[in-house]
Amino acid sequence: MTVIHTATLLDAAAEAALAVPGVAGLRPRLFHRLAAAAAPTRSDATPRGTPPREGIRADRSPDGAGWHIEVRCVLSEGRRVLDVARNVHDRVGAAVLSRLAALDAVERVAVEVTVTGIATR
Repeated sequence: MTVIHTATLLDAAAEAALAVPGVAGLRPRLFHRLAAAAAPTRSDATPRGTPPREGIRADRSPDGAGWHIEVRCVLSEGRRVLDVARNVHDRVGAAVLSRLAALDAVERVAVEVTVTGIATR
């Protein structure tokens, strides 16, 4: 049985979501925002190219037979929310399935996209 690290799926999902035209960024949940505010400042040892995974959540499905991926994103102004959300859903699902396939893990993936805001110029 292959061990799947959640961070691997978070990275794949974040990269896919941020690559969708119309996605301005990912928004973390309040819990993550409070934890980041209380944490010490970022050190120079932290890699700058790390995707912002705080707006992505990956959990095992309740039945244990797959993954539930939650994406919380902010969209660019002037884009149709439904079109961008569908595109995020499809690309994140495909990216996570591809990452699982690379790990020889055939599992179901359910993706939930929440648009939390529109970025103004």
